[in-house]
Amino acid sequence: MSIAAATRMGAVHLSVADLTRSIEFYDSALGLRVHARDGDRAVLGTGGDDLLVLTERPGAVPADGYAGLFHFALLVPERLDLARWLTHAAQDRVPLTGLSDHYVSEAIYLRDPDHHGIEIYWDRPRSLWEGEVAQRLTTEPLDVQDLVRDVDRPAGLPSGTVMGHVHLRVASIPETNSFYRDVLGFDVMASMGRQATFLSAGGYHHHVGANTWESANRPPAPETTARLERVTILLPSSEELARVAERAGGSDLRDPSGNPVSLQLA
Repeated sequence: MSIAAATRMGAVHLSVADLTRSIEFYDSALGLRVHARDGDRAVLGTGGDDLLVLTERPGAVPADGYAGLFHFALLVPERLDLARWLTHAAQDRVPLTGLSDHYVSEAIYLRDPDHHGIEIYWDRPRSLWEGEVAQRLTTEPLDVQDLVRDVDRPAGLPSGTVMGHVHLRVASIPETNSFYRDVLGFDVMASMGRQATFLSAGGYHHHVGANTWESANRPPAPETTARLERVTILLPSSEELARVAERAGGSDLRDPSGNPVSLQLA
């Protein structure tokens, strides 16, 4: 029943109140560029994978307090890439919301103009935490001085940046596990009871995170908000896509909290 080990996360689709404002933010603050734009829709990335798909919904307000997106997480290839980005953020005074050492990774947090949560992170070598995610996953202050000690220059996100994981706000952890674990086939790697769960394919620390900190028993964000429009899960083969879609009852789904999930071929 486990989903294929090579399963990974694809582009995250979001609605935004002002597309031009969002493009300017993601360009200047993160270093993403437009891969394609058509009217009220833009696709962003670093030249490789499409990472974000933004759709303008004029007048939309932040979706705080509802089920939806907690943050999307952009994984950079090397620790130096994270250091360069943090130096860039400091130089350009990009507002941050957190800097954390999770043992499995080092992470920097911020929000976009519509209050969508963003994580930028680097993974520590898998040999340090594989098979021990539940014991190792933690949150400690990031040692910023150590991170930037050898930085040579500030820079935006590099080519090779991918969507490492997506963290959701959900109404219920047991129902979330029933969907992502029992239906889709992800493995639970770590859990915080009824507060949070972390699931993955292939022993990764997590591809999908979920928590109820702001959203316990809450409905999905309404159409009047800047909200999560779709999470994309990329399957490594057409056979695996068909197998999981058959088990789930289709490839365009909603999890028990109403979060839209799309199964696609990598």
